[in-house]
Amino acid sequence: MKRNKNRKARRVAISLDLKWGYKRHLEVYAGCQKYADEVGWDCSISPAAERMLARGAGKAPYDGVIARASSSLARAARDAGVPIVNVWMNSPEKDLPSVFVDFEASGVMAAEHLLARGFKSFGYLGFLRDLDSSQQLRGFRKVIRESSFSCTSHRVARNCADGQAEMWEDFVKGLEEWIDGWELPIGIFVAQDMFCRLLIDVCRAKGLHVSQDVAIVGTHNESEICKAPAPSLTSIDLGFGQVGYRAAAMLDRLMSGGKPPTRPELVQPAALIPRQSTDVYASMDPLVARAMRFIAENGHHRIQVSHVAAAVATTRRTLERRFNESTGMTIAGEITRLRLQRAKRRMVETDASMKDVAIDAGFRSADHFGKVFTRIEGMTPSRYREEHQQAFPEQA
Repeated sequence: MKRNKNRKARRVAISLDLKWGYKRHLEVYAGCQKYADEVGWDCSISPAAERMLARGAGKAPYDGVIARASSSLARAARDAGVPIVNVWMNSPEKDLPSVFVDFEASGVMAAEHLLARGFKSFGYLGFLRDLDSSQQLRGFRKVIRESSFSCTSHRVARNCADGQAEMWEDFVKGLEEWIDGWELPIGIFVAQDMFCRLLIDVCRAKGLHVSQDVAIVGTHNESEICKAPAPSLTSIDLGFGQVGYRAAAMLDRLMSGGKPPTRPELVQPAALIPRQSTDVYASMDPLVARAMRFIAENGHHRIQVSHVAAAVATTRRTLERRFNESTGMTIAGEITRLRLQRAKRRMVETDASMKDVAIDAGFRSADHFGKVFTRIEGMTPSRYREEHQQAFPEQA
């Protein structure tokens, strides 16, 4: 909807728990504000929206509200006759006009990624009583079972690591007992990036290597949590900017007299961002597994197939045969794949020159990198960077 210069600017309250600084909340706000700027709303952050609505005394202070809607806020909006759009899937209010991420689709995305890495054993770490976590597990488990594999799961209280972490010892003990039942190598999907880090700590304490023994996919793509320390985390960017933008568009329709939708609008996850935690292809052959680990740790250097064979103390011919039998790939192809993954991460996450990207990933020149990238990916590196650095990709 375009800006109407002759209409008084609508007053919209945004109530999103921004004080926590979570990427998902900030992106919802940014998406709301992007739409507000386009249509000329008077948009304000209002953690006290509930009280402000209750004090309206016949004249509501807002024309609409976008919120992580509690029951009391939803009730205050109804009493004031102000339309509200909810962006919190776990809200107790299930009948509000709502826009959510399609969490089940994120589970499908994670399963397909781990299956493509050759894993045959899978697990999910999520939260008790959370609808978004339950939907993630449903999508993840559906794809795993359709591929004739099984999936173990472990659910914890979301607040088990909050504050003084009174439940910490029980949380760690539960993870240890769960890990003891794993069949390695295993691919694990986790409901939140920070819990990936907690899981990695427990895995390391038990002598497991990420990603050779355990490959991990997180959720939310919280940049600072995902990028460091090593291993960097593969994570699903859920596209919360689009949640905010579409929630604002829905609110605009409601403020113009449109009928509330009969079901929540779902936004597809934006992308799975591959990083080091899923770089290794799963292999039951110990020789191939060692070769995979060497490639993952050294592929960005100018290594060749002969270097990999020497590192695992076998002949090139033997390693190439067993590598192909175990993975269906060539050693050279795996080296190139990991170099391209490293280059993709740097292109999306930094503004480094293509020359620096190429050299950092292990290619001999920017020209060589460009030719290899275009041949395998079907687009130029600069086109890939342009498409994946968009904060708000166009939606159909």
